[in-house]
Amino acid sequence: MAIETVNPATGEVVKTFTPHTPEEVQQKIAAAEKAFQSWRGVSFEERARHMHRQADILEAEAEKYGRIISLEMGKPVKDAMAEVKKCALACRYYAEHAADFMADEEIDSKASRSLISFEPLGVVLAVMPWNFPFWQVYRFLAPALMAGNVGLLKHASNVPQCALAIEEIVQKAGFPDNVFQTLLIGSKEVNAVIEHPHVKAVTLTGSETAGSKVAEKAGQEIKKTVLELGGSDAFIVLDDADLDKATEVASKSRMINVGQSCIAAKRFIVVESVADAFLQKFKTKMQSLKTGDPLKEEIDYGPLARADLAEELEKQVQESIRQGAEVVLDGGREGKGSAYFRPMILKNVKPGMPAYEEEMFGPVAAVMVVKDEEEAIKVANDSRFGLGGAVWTQDKERGLRVARKVETGAMFVNALVASSPEIPFGGIKKSGYGRELSYLGIREFVNQKSIWID
Repeated sequence: MAIETVNPATGEVVKTFTPHTPEEVQQKIAAAEKAFQSWRGVSFEERARHMHRQADILEAEAEKYGRIISLEMGKPVKDAMAEVKKCALACRYYAEHAADFMADEEIDSKASRSLISFEPLGVVLAVMPWNFPFWQVYRFLAPALMAGNVGLLKHASNVPQCALAIEEIVQKAGFPDNVFQTLLIGSKEVNAVIEHPHVKAVTLTGSETAGSKVAEKAGQEIKKTVLELGGSDAFIVLDDADLDKATEVASKSRMINVGQSCIAAKRFIVVESVADAFLQKFKTKMQSLKTGDPLKEEIDYGPLARADLAEELEKQVQESIRQGAEVVLDGGREGKGSAYFRPMILKNVKPGMPAYEEEMFGPVAAVMVVKDEEEAIKVANDSRFGLGGAVWTQDKERGLRVARKVETGAMFVNALVASSPEIPFGGIKKSGYGRELSYLGIREFVNQKSIWID
C-alpha cells in the first residue's frame, strides 16, 4: 500500500511513496549495525563537527524544510520554520555537552578505582509522530548520535517527506553512511524491526495504544524503551494570578500547533473567585486568532493534520455537550470533510465527559471551576495522564508548593509549558516513562557500566 503526502489544507495528494519491502528493511538494519561498529569509535570532537554542520543546514534552510512541514501536516509556515530552527538548538546543545554527559563518573568505594562508564547500545529504532515532525525526531537524533548510537526512523505515515528530508540533512552534514536511516513502513511492520537482534532499543512518541503495543513487543524481546505518550495538561489559575498574563499564555498554550501538542494546556482549572474574569479575557484572546492557508505568514493557525482528526474531535465535543458541558466560545469543524477546526471553550466540564477524561487533540479548552487551591490540585491529579502542567499565582513559593503536588513529569510556574534542550522531558502515569533531552536524555540509550579496579 502506497504512502501518501496529503495536504490537509486542500485535501490534495501531493506525493506518493512506495514502502520499503521487508527485504529492504533487513538490508537497512544490517547497514545500520555495520555503521555502528565504526561510529561508536569516532571521537566526540568529530561527532560534534557533523552535528554543528547539521545545525548550520537547519538554520540556513529553515524555509525549505518549514514548507515541507506545512504542506504535509498543516502547521503555519512561520511556526514550521521556528520548529526547524529549534532542532538546530538541540544539535548544538549536544555537540557542546555530550562529551561531558558521557564522561566516566568516578565512584567512592573500597576499590583502588571504581567508575561508571557510559557506552552506546547500538541501533535504536525511533517511532515518531506527525505533530512536530522535525522536533520530535531531533530530540532523539541529536543525543543518540552524539552518544555513539545509530538511528532508524519509522515516522508517521502522513509525513514521509519530512522523514526523508531529515535523512537528507544528516547526509548533507557529512555523517557516515547509514548512521541514520528512514524506514518507509507501516505500523504493522514495526514488530519485525523490534525483533531484529541488531535493534537494541526503541523510543516512541505517540498515542497510548501505540505505546503499549511497542512496549509489549520490546518487553518480549527484553529491549529498552522510552515512551512519550499523550497528555492532558492542567493549567491551574489561582485566586492571586495575573489574569492578563495568564490568559495570554493560556490562549497560546491551547493553540500550539492548533492544539495538537501533547504539552498544550487542555484542562483549565480556575478558582471560582476569578473564573468569570478569566473566561472573559480568555474568550476575547481566542476569538482574535486568525486562520487560513498555512503557507501565509499572517495566520495564527491552520487546519488539523487530517480531516479524520477533526471529525474525531467534533465527536468528543458533541458528546461532552450532550452530557452537560456549556459552550462559552462556539467554533468547531468548518464542514464535513474539512480538516479546519475553529477554537472552542467549554465550561462545566465534569468527570465522565470526553472533555474531562480524554485527551482533546485540537483547539478545544475544557474549563473546570473549583473552590480553592486544594480542590485545584485534586482535579489536576484526577487524570490518567501526567506529562506537564502549569500553575498561575503571584506568590512564587505558593507556585512551587503546588507544582510539587501535581503528578506530572514537568510543572511550570507562571510560564508556558515547553520543551528545551537543557530541561528533561517526559511523563508519568499513562503519559509514558523515561526522559528525553538534558543529560538524562542522552543516558537513556547507553550501557551504564560499572567498572571495579582492585
